[in-house]
Amino acid sequence: MDTIDKTGPHTVTSLEGLGRIYASPLPAVATKETDHITEVGRAFISASPFLILATSDGDKIDCSPKGDAPGFVQLLDDHTLLIPDRPGNNRTDGMKNLLSNPKVGIIFMVPGSNETYRVNGTATISTEPDLLSRFEVRGKPPRVVMVVSVETAFNHCPKALVRAKLWASDGRPTGAPTHGDFAAARDGKDSAFAKEYNEKYAERLKTELY
Repeated sequence: MDTIDKTGPHTVTSLEGLGRIYASPLPAVATKETDHITEVGRAFISASPFLILATSDGDKIDCSPKGDAPGFVQLLDDHTLLIPDRPGNNRTDGMKNLLSNPKVGIIFMVPGSNETYRVNGTATISTEPDLLSRFEVRGKPPRVVMVVSVETAFNHCPKALVRAKLWASDGRPTGAPTHGDFAAARDGKDSAFAKEYNEKYAERLKTELY
């Protein structure tokens, strides 16, 4: 199939259409959502060194990875998450989105665990000195801290990660492009450039993580 008809009879355009394809969720699934971080949710976040943060300004959409030592996201209380923003590429795509639309979607992940924990809410960007200081690493505070007001939270079933064999050593793909490969493709360079780029980047990481 070379083209897809986005307006044809096989395109789902209504809730009724979805209902003809998917069964209603089981009661336990439909009611597992809470308006706060539960005790077991707090434990999962404390164990998590990685999350994906989704934002949108209503037009553009961004999905950004955030990671640090387990527990790098702190809970001010059961309704408020604190997420430090460490040095990155300075595109600030998600930050720009938050300035016009504070809505966020977050997925927490823990290596080796096929479960995930999802949080939706609203976020503000803070440079409050007391907030920055509580996230200092090696004497370096984050640029800002995102303060997330929790609206919904729930654990997600492990099927997607099981299918992907995400943590299985025999499930890891080989030959995946590296950071250097992407840089070489962007700049019209060859594999030697990619190799050198990766080596230099590995050295930069020793001083640029915080």
